[in-house]
Amino acid sequence: MSEVDEQGARYQASDLKRFGQAILEAVDTPRDLASIVAGSLVEANLAGHDSHGVIRLTSYVAGVRTGQVQPTARAVVESLGDACARVDGAWGWGQPAAHIATDTAVNLARAKGVGLVTVGRCNHIGRLGEYVEKVSRAGQIGLMACNSPPAVAPYGGYTRLLGTNPIAWGAPRASGNPPIVVDFATATIAEGKLRIAHAIGSKAPLGAVVDKHGQPSTDTAAFYDGGALTTFGGYKGFGLSVMAELMAGMLSGTGSSSDPDYNHGNGTALFAIDVGRFLPADDFMEQVDALEGRLHAARPAAGFDAIQMPGEPEWRSRSRRTAEGIPIPSAALAAINDLAEALGVSPI
Repeated sequence: MSEVDEQGARYQASDLKRFGQAILEAVDTPRDLASIVAGSLVEANLAGHDSHGVIRLTSYVAGVRTGQVQPTARAVVESLGDACARVDGAWGWGQPAAHIATDTAVNLARAKGVGLVTVGRCNHIGRLGEYVEKVSRAGQIGLMACNSPPAVAPYGGYTRLLGTNPIAWGAPRASGNPPIVVDFATATIAEGKLRIAHAIGSKAPLGAVVDKHGQPSTDTAAFYDGGALTTFGGYKGFGLSVMAELMAGMLSGTGSSSDPDYNHGNGTALFAIDVGRFLPADDFMEQVDALEGRLHAARPAAGFDAIQMPGEPEWRSRSRRTAEGIPIPSAALAAINDLAEALGVSPI
């Protein structure tokens, strides 16, 4: 721990990873799988997306206790021929299954030019940006989508029928430069971020939540009392959310979030494209750098210090939090330490 204040404490990434891994091992997760899951959570914290960070440990352990997560299960790859494959997550931890899918898609694209991999019977895979970034570091463009438990109302309605259904893209950069990464929920706000706002007593963004009667509300409790999230951009986010249901939920065999038999997994699809099959990779990356230069050189509007590329805020956060430590709010810190104590793990 590097700092304690009224808002909680700051921890080094390595310490948080060891702590998270110990908690996961305490619920019978094999060491190698626990390391992958804990590392993924801490990577989300480093990137500034605390909604997908170590705060998830409490819900992850709850998933083990209810039987939703089989902690010893290992994902298996099945070739579908040509440039296609699917991964059976076996209802184990989602992150190892998603990493296997990512590696498989990259290898297929390297051999075939493109690769498409779906993941079924899969629990929460964490932040999608982690995986498309991995694709991009292999010199490829990655496109990924997944569906999730119903929490979002369709455009024009107020009943929970869609997941937050995130979509992510990644594109390679020249060596030493961070990839271009776009990663967003098709809901106006990710449920995990709303959960954090609810825990600290903040308001929901205007237009992000409707209550159980369909009325807009900035009260985060309205969502947890039977309300719903909205899609971002009105019908545009709704359209993307529906396509995530089709491409990720249905194509993976998971099904739609609105199906009464939906099993609360993350149906996932990952598409990888080998840039070098279409034009010399160096030419592509030079064009990306030139585009970045033009965007960075543009005059920022009032209220903005600079124009940042997609993925740049995450890299700035990673650099800052690597040096200063990862902040954990006091409420989240108390919850994960209580969990650790119940499992016989030393608190952080």
